[in-house]
Amino acid sequence: MTTETTVDWLTANHRYLVAALAVLRCRVTGASADQSLAHALQALEAARADMPALSALDRLQIIFGLSDFETGLILLCAGVELDSKLAAACAAWQGDPHRFRPTVGMALSLLPGAHWSAFTPTAPLRYWRLIEMAEGEPLVTTPLRIDERVLFYLLGVATLDRRLQPLLRLLRPSTPLPQAHADLVKRIVALWEREAEPSPVQMCGADPAQRQAIAVAVGEHVGRVVYLLRAEDVPPDMIEQETLARIWEREAALSGGLLLISVGDTEPTRALAHWLERVQGMVILSSADPLPMSERLVVRFEVPQPDRREQQALWQQILNEHGRSLNGHLDRLLQQFTLGANAIRAVTMTTTGDGEADWWDACRLQVRTRLDGLAQRIETRVGWDDLVLPEEHLMTLRQMVAQVRQRVRVYEEWGFGLRDRRGLGISALFAGPSGTGKTLAAEVLANELRLDLYRIDLSAVVSKYIGETEKNLRRIFDAAEGGSAILLFDEADALFGRRSEVKDSHDRYANLEVSYLLQRMEAYQGLAILTTNMKQAIDTAFLRRIRFIVNFPFPDTAQRQRIWQRVFPPHTPLAGLDWGKLAQLNLAGGNIRSIALNAAFLAAEAGEPVQMAHILSAARSEYARLEKPLTETELRGFSTIDRTRSVQGRR
Repeated sequence: MTTETTVDWLTANHRYLVAALAVLRCRVTGASADQSLAHALQALEAARADMPALSALDRLQIIFGLSDFETGLILLCAGVELDSKLAAACAAWQGDPHRFRPTVGMALSLLPGAHWSAFTPTAPLRYWRLIEMAEGEPLVTTPLRIDERVLFYLLGVATLDRRLQPLLRLLRPSTPLPQAHADLVKRIVALWEREAEPSPVQMCGADPAQRQAIAVAVGEHVGRVVYLLRAEDVPPDMIEQETLARIWEREAALSGGLLLISVGDTEPTRALAHWLERVQGMVILSSADPLPMSERLVVRFEVPQPDRREQQALWQQILNEHGRSLNGHLDRLLQQFTLGANAIRAVTMTTTGDGEADWWDACRLQVRTRLDGLAQRIETRVGWDDLVLPEEHLMTLRQMVAQVRQRVRVYEEWGFGLRDRRGLGISALFAGPSGTGKTLAAEVLANELRLDLYRIDLSAVVSKYIGETEKNLRRIFDAAEGGSAILLFDEADALFGRRSEVKDSHDRYANLEVSYLLQRMEAYQGLAILTTNMKQAIDTAFLRRIRFIVNFPFPDTAQRQRIWQRVFPPHTPLAGLDWGKLAQLNLAGGNIRSIALNAAFLAAEAGEPVQMAHILSAARSEYARLEKPLTETELRGFSTIDRTRSVQGRR
């Protein structure tokens, strides 16, 4: 309806309701034998004729298949809430000024076509919770009360049942969909059009925002509003489940609703499976993975990721809506980011600059929220100069950068990914002792590629429960796909090992977990890195599936001197440092950075520049932490060094 038509209907519906209540007053006051009832019935017919569409009362009768007696009973219960004269008449009829609500006996006596079956639990009035019957009274004297949601429906007031309000969220009309998702909408609609009773639909896909947009588009196609219910909010109690099912079905019938049930990362509860057995109507289940939810037929659809062409069309449509242009930067963004319509619109609205870096950073912000709750994001501010490694290892790292940047050109434009889609992910293993620069190298790559770096502690991801490790890994990879962030899986030793020979069930499941991780790394659109301190513990069968392997050696004396010369920021005051003597400390780069930081705090507290004495004190603490003795060779020169000598050869 248009706004004007809606106003006309509301006015006409009000007149019709007033006229219908006038007829009831005549019946309750005993005026049914005189002309008052005849006049009231004429006024009712005139009001019905003036309705531009069916009245709310007539709609209610049709929706729930009510008899004339049941319809009249609902009107009687509504009348005592809306008409004080009718309430007083009901009280007078019962001979008690406090008993203004109608009773079963009163309804049977006053209303035409009365039948006892209207009050059974399976009859529409009680099954659909249209009326409430007080407990503890004989049936004939039981007071009756109209349900609040039904009362407002009769008035033409759109509202949600108060019991549903804390559970449901109304979803607004969707944004444009890529073609693959629009095709999926048509398939779901066609399925429901072929069925007399719609089967529940399950949508599976990595991006919950995409699944939600598809559900809203389905609602628009079938003319229904879409409400979102979280799976964890389904009550565990069977009686509460039954009540929720009936109230929702009633709401769907009254307002034309479609229910989207969102299953999060947690395992769906048994309560949800039981509830799906009870609820009818248009229901869509949204989850990342297929879920065996119930014995009832559930039709499953996979949500495909939009390809670059579809993404480009979506970007152009939204950019045109906002009068924006990417000035040739769109191809770079499409190569890196897969965004839904809402995310693209947010990028378009929040980006103030027109440079590629502005759009790139805005896209990074949009995809961050998917991973921030699952992994630790590492801020990267380091560059190649901060990394001290043999030249051949640096060359390997630069090859990794090139492959991330050029994967679309090589795989798609040059055709390397068209024949065989296996192993297209860029995977790497960083192996070496602690503190040799594995995490630092990942930070350098992230900074060079202007991508987010997320650290995942594999020891925390691995679960003793069968199947849980794969679920944890799936959540991480699914969340990362939209922005192809760099994933750094630390402590790979927690999962990998010489487990290819299956001796018991634990070995078999461990192999499955490793295979799943490698499978996801091979399919991942970004860069996935494993780190280990014990490369020798990883079976060669697993190593063959990793594209890049970079060994991080313990630094020799010359490399340690370079690390010392680069470890202090430019604004740090230094005095009398002997880089050659410092290089005698037989430590990895991570330990050198720790000593430098602690020495800086000691110097700052003393109000002095960083000197050899501060470094010696910090070194003693670091060696104690490592439970490692300082040798005479390492200490030689610290006591005789000229602390007043200016810094030489720095950087």
